Amino acid sequence: MPVLIRSAGRVLGPLVFALPAVLVSCTSEQPAPPPPVDPGPVRVDAARDELAALAAAAQDRHLVAQYVFSQPGRPDRSIVFTSANDGSWRVDVPGGALGGTVDVSLAATTDGLFQCALPSSARPEPAHCVRLGDRDDALPRRLDPRVHHPLTDWLAVLTDRRAPLAVAPASPPEGVTGACYSVESTSASLNAPLDVGIYCYDRDGTPTGVRTAAGTLRLAAPPGPAPASVQLAGPVVVDVEPLGTAAPPTPDPSDSPGAGTS
Repeated sequence: MPVLIRSAGRVLGPLVFALPAVLVSCTSEQPAPPPPVDPGPVRVDAARDELAALAAAAQDRHLVAQYVFSQPGRPDRSIVFTSANDGSWRVDVPGGALGGTVDVSLAATTDGLFQCALPSSARPEPAHCVRLGDRDDALPRRLDPRVHHPLTDWLAVLTDRRAPLAVAPASPPEGVTGACYSVESTSASLNAPLDVGIYCYDRDGTPTGVRTAAGTLRLAAPPGPAPASVQLAGPVVVDVEPLGTAAPPTPDPSDSPGAGTS
């Protein structure tokens, strides 16, 4: 037996010393590890994502809210916005037609898009409404006071990642609270998807203010609960033209009865 052990030792000895060299050789011949997978471009448009999320919350926000609308050279006006639980909406705009001389209301319901002329000191007639088209139709430019868009259809533009917009954080306009973002169009088209400006929202999606070339809109008080549906301001009439935003032409004195007579 001692002879066998010594013989085995003579055989295993060289193998034991040779094994590390073999392992080193095998290790050095292994291929290099593959390069790390590219995780893709780092997201740098966080402001765009934040604004899109707030605008989406605003689309789902149903309320009655009062805003103050300010324009240079004009007194402040009180705008009332209603977003009903059934998806209908209504915006009452004092001085929204005929160069600021007539109050109007815009409304979108399941029956269509309407403009309603409201009674006021300058127009004591009862309210009446004119159907302008289907509820999702674009308002003709000549009828558009533009104050309602940030509260209604422009929300869909702000949530659309394909819209040609550049978004950056912004300071709130005076009197406005919430998170604010500067929005610019990156399209060379004359028909921009919305007006360039600053758009502000509360964390629950309530629009708290907007500043564009059309003016500044700011939330005046905490919003109230929404109705089930909006009601038109008056009956719908036919064969009546809607009221444009432009001021009516000044009457020519020469056209008045008795002009030129002695």
